[in-house]
Amino acid sequence: MEGKELNRKLFQPYTIKNVELKNRIVMAPMCMYSSHNEDGKIENWHRTHYTSRAVGGAGLIIQEATAVTPQGRISPQDLGIWSDDHLDGLTELVTLMKEQGAKTGIQLAHAGRKAVLEGDILAPSAIAFNDDMKTPVAMTIEQINETVTAFIQGAERARKAGFDVIEIHGAHGYLVNEFLSPLSNRREDEYGGSAENRYRFLKEIIDGVKTVWDGPLFVRVSAKDYHEDGLDVDDYIIFSKWMKEQGVDLIDVSSGAVVPARIPVFPGYQVKPAERIKHEADIDTGAVGLITSGLQAEEILQNERADLILLGRELLRDPYWPRTAAKELGHEITPPVQYERGW
Repeated sequence: MEGKELNRKLFQPYTIKNVELKNRIVMAPMCMYSSHNEDGKIENWHRTHYTSRAVGGAGLIIQEATAVTPQGRISPQDLGIWSDDHLDGLTELVTLMKEQGAKTGIQLAHAGRKAVLEGDILAPSAIAFNDDMKTPVAMTIEQINETVTAFIQGAERARKAGFDVIEIHGAHGYLVNEFLSPLSNRREDEYGGSAENRYRFLKEIIDGVKTVWDGPLFVRVSAKDYHEDGLDVDDYIIFSKWMKEQGVDLIDVSSGAVVPARIPVFPGYQVKPAERIKHEADIDTGAVGLITSGLQAEEILQNERADLILLGRELLRDPYWPRTAAKELGHEITPPVQYERGW
């Protein structure tokens, strides 16, 4: 039994820089839209929601997209990290999760043209996401610089709050993704045109964050635009090589949502891009997207298709998914002592 257990890669520790996760199970960042006072602060829902997944056994929990500026929220109910006023709540939440054995991450984000807010919204170019959404204001160089600074300040607050991991949100059609894709970036200055220029905004964010943060740094990407004139995995292999050179530790590989598109969805549909980026850019990756069973997760890890398994909706359905997966794989995990009688 001991040898059998040791062979279950899903439950092997994973070390990245100075942080060791007890297993390869990660709760993916998922917006809760539950800051009801529109001040971006932690509420009781967040304390309950995140801590329960820590009790459930996830190795790493990444807090939902947390806005680095008020203008960068997806909705008025998003969490924020644009002010020191957010620190008390974030610090408390980190403490609650760590008490239950999980490592903690936060996704720093700016919604760009997908913000649904009053007033002007910002983007690389004045192109609306679709006919139903507001046309954004094309950012000035000053606004770009201010936003880079906001990411740096957000990273500094994340460090003060005690997070173990920072993830930069570069996916799903939000601001960083909008700069990367030629479908949403039509600029003619140093932030548009060539791949190097479109990458410049993310490059400056990474460089800036690393001046205040020496822990594990992830970047979430949308590795396919699902559009004939958009980006594909080959482009993101190049971007991922650049990120590795800058000191990024892991690429969290998602896809889509920079423009409206039909996405062929099936179990593990984003694993292949994660596998290609892992091997062709020689950087650790996380796989996410309709991963629901322990066997499926174990296959991804054993075949070296990714290094971490990120679960979204499955962890909404089952906060104790690590136990579910362990039973499926014939592996014993230590329950919370309070739950031993029912485990």
